[in-house]
Amino acid sequence: MTGSANMSASGAESVAGTGHADGVDGAAGLRSIAEASEALGVTQRTLRFYEDKGLISPRRIGGNRVYSHREMGRMRLIQRGKKLGFSIREIAEFLSLYDTDSDPEQQEQTRRLLGHVRERLEELRHQRTALEETIGELERIELQAQEHIKGR
Repeated sequence: MTGSANMSASGAESVAGTGHADGVDGAAGLRSIAEASEALGVTQRTLRFYEDKGLISPRRIGGNRVYSHREMGRMRLIQRGKKLGFSIREIAEFLSLYDTDSDPEQQEQTRRLLGHVRERLEELRHQRTALEETIGELERIELQAQEHIKGR
């Protein structure tokens, strides 16, 4: 086999024609866009969107995107950030921490990250309090409605 990405009989990209993303340029763990999207539970369009935003940078082999272990890890961090309610801009800042060496700017980036995390925690704590209050009120209404039905 050559170290190129090929199209399988189903039309899905397959690295080195194996159905798995192994063996391209001797690097194990490379995945086609179809394999990466399936493994991550996202659409191929989502992967291209994050690439357009500069959050991931898959290699190109024969014009096809190939996702390394690094890109898969970055996508998992992006997914975690989105799940926690961070914006694309904030996620990009977080990801930049993983790309920098120990330069002085990294300390400032880490402080900003900590600030964003603390702000988000505070927002979530307020939301939890509001939810608990709402649940309590609804439970009281439920009990009153049940008592009203029994009393008839």
